[in-house]
Amino acid sequence: MEIILKEDVTGLGYKNDIVTVKNGYGRNFLIAKGKAIIASASAKKILAENNKQRAHKLAKIKEGAQTQADKLAKIEPIIIPMKVSPTGSIYGSVNNVQVAEKLAAQGFEIDRKIIFVDDVKAVGDYKATVKLHKEVSIEIPIKVVADEN
Repeated sequence: MEIILKEDVTGLGYKNDIVTVKNGYGRNFLIAKGKAIIASASAKKILAENNKQRAHKLAKIKEGAQTQADKLAKIEPIIIPMKVSPTGSIYGSVNNVQVAEKLAAQGFEIDRKIIFVDDVKAVGDYKATVKLHKEVSIEIPIKVVADEN
């Protein structure tokens, strides 16, 4: 089933993307929740016309995302202290919420939903990916250290 997304859906696509999904997922979740519409011929024509008119605005949004990515590229590695077992593995794991809090402390208000952190289960250096726009993403260095308390 082809649908047009009315908003960003993590793992599927961005607003105004035409994507193919299974019938049940499209009908019972995406369309029912108002996150998508069926991609009929008329809906595709309307989308194409709207995209033409919105091209200038989208360029401005992408430019803003690129500016923020340039600022994020200059930050120091984020240091996250965690309780560590004697073997060197951490209790719990580092996730996007902790990264968002550390970025907020440095003055960057970034939604935690656009931050993606790989599986962090030990002390060391890692990368978190921030997807600011569908074409603009930046990797932020993370350093997980043992908590001294």
